[in-house]
Amino acid sequence: MSETAVLYDHPGPRALRRARLASVVGAVVVLAVVAGVFARFYQRGHFDGVKWEPFSDPDTWRAIGDGLVNTLRAAALAIVLSMVTGVLLAVGRLSDRRVLRLPAVTVVEFFRAVPLLMLIFFFFLASPNTLGSYGALVAGLTLYNGAVIAEIFRAGILAVPAGQREAAHAIGLRPSQTMSLVLVPQAVRSMLPALISQTVVVLKDTSLGYIVVYPELVRIGRQIYDNFFNIIPSIIVVTVIYVSMNMLLSWVAHRLERRTRRQYGKAVLSADVDTGAAV
Repeated sequence: MSETAVLYDHPGPRALRRARLASVVGAVVVLAVVAGVFARFYQRGHFDGVKWEPFSDPDTWRAIGDGLVNTLRAAALAIVLSMVTGVLLAVGRLSDRRVLRLPAVTVVEFFRAVPLLMLIFFFFLASPNTLGSYGALVAGLTLYNGAVIAEIFRAGILAVPAGQREAAHAIGLRPSQTMSLVLVPQAVRSMLPALISQTVVVLKDTSLGYIVVYPELVRIGRQIYDNFFNIIPSIIVVTVIYVSMNMLLSWVAHRLERRTRRQYGKAVLSADVDTGAAV
C-alpha cells in the first residue's frame, strides 16, 4: 500500500463556517475604517467642489499627461535594461568559471542591499550634467531591479529538473547551448509571474524620481496641490492613475501567461504525437 504525505487536514463544515465568518468580519472592519477616513476628509472639506475645480482645467490634465509620459518613459527603459542586466548577471552567477561567477555574485548582493533611493541620489550627484535626473533615475532602477531579476532568473533555471541538463550534456550540447535551448525556455514559464510583479515594482518606483527633481507623475501631483492646496483630491487622482496602469499591466501579464501555457500545451501534445508515431 502506498502512503501519501498529508500536510494538512481538509477543513470541515465548522471550520469553513468560521473562515467565512472571519472573512466577513475582516471585510466589515476594513470598510468601516475606510468609511471613517473618508468621513473625516469630508468633514474637513477635502471633497468640496472648490478642491476639485483645478481638475476641470485642461492645463492641469496636460501637466498630468506630461508627468504620465515621463513616468512611462523612465519605466519602459528601466524595465528593458533591468531584464538585460538580470539575464547577464544570472548567467554569470550560474557559470562554472569563478572569474565570471564571483563578480556576478558581488554585484547582485551589493545592489540588492543598497536602498534604491540612495542609488538614484548617488548617480544624480555623481554626474548631474551627464546623466541628469532622467538618467540617474533609470540607472538606479536598472541596477537595483536588475539584481533582483537576476535572482528570479537564477531561481527559475535552478527549478528546472536536473535531468534536463544531464540529457542536454548527453547529446553533446555545450553549456551555452544547454542554457539557451533547454533550460531558459522551460524556466520562463515559472519565472513569468515573478517577472511581471517586478515590472510593476519598477513602474511604481519611478515615483522616487522626486528626489532628483524628475517631472514624473507624483511630482506633478505635488505641484498641483502646492498650487491649489488640494492635497487629498490630487492624491486620489494620482492614485487612480497608478492603480489603472498596474491593473492594465497585470491584465496583459495574465493574457501573456495564458497564451504561453496554451502554446506549451500544444507543443507537448505535438511532441507526444510525434513520439507515438515514431514508436
